[in-house]
Amino acid sequence: MKLSAAFSLLTDLRLAIGAAFMPTLSALWRSPSLLWHPREVSRIFMANVWRLFGNGVDEGGRPVKQALIPENAYGVVLDLGAGHGHTLYYLDPSKVTKYVALEPNQLMHHEIRTLAATKGFTEAAGTLVLLPYGAEDIALINSALGGPHSVDTLISILTICSIPEPERTITALVNDVLKPGGTLLFYEHVLSHRPDVARWQRFWTPLWARAFDGCRLDRPTHMWIERMDVWAESKVWGKEGEEEEHLFWHRVGRFVKKAQ
Repeated sequence: MKLSAAFSLLTDLRLAIGAAFMPTLSALWRSPSLLWHPREVSRIFMANVWRLFGNGVDEGGRPVKQALIPENAYGVVLDLGAGHGHTLYYLDPSKVTKYVALEPNQLMHHEIRTLAATKGFTEAAGTLVLLPYGAEDIALINSALGGPHSVDTLISILTICSIPEPERTITALVNDVLKPGGTLLFYEHVLSHRPDVARWQRFWTPLWARAFDGCRLDRPTHMWIERMDVWAESKVWGKEGEEEEHLFWHRVGRFVKKAQ
């Protein structure tokens, strides 16, 4: 792997620190007790990072999501790690009855509500549900949605990289939250199949995860999903035009759960 590609993420890291360091420091100055809550500090930092990066990341994946989501998302849609709600740009309101935004960072909820309202999804109408939970909080998710197997479409856009115990969590979401016959859609950066790229992904992951709220470069997410014995249909493909010598190597997938 060329060194220029191996060190390319340092530019993003520098921009992220430049955008989020002072606002995070200011929050700590106003509330010193945050020092005892590092998870909250990380979320403050990430909220400021996402204000800088969110729209650009969405734009970079727009062709993939445009091909993946509008045709396949329907019914009750659960958006894992919704961020600012960019998935809303790709939902067909004639097919989606409810948008459930799962976003543990409540500093991002205002953006989700604002964008959702422009797309016709509101809490007042019962078509928008905002859940301040992590993807691993299965019991809380099911309780908020009225019970297990209440989701028709499960969407993960650049989210599984940062959830704790990802393989166990994905399995639980599919088994306990997704309806029989329901659809899982994902667009994730994953561990590269090239050993040289994978070595650099593993090298940078501890630093990257610290800066980007747990985001890891070295997860074979697509492989975990593929080997689950619950699928009636499954398809995984790559991001068109993406070079293999890339620290953020993407896989895209559409899976349909067995009806029984």
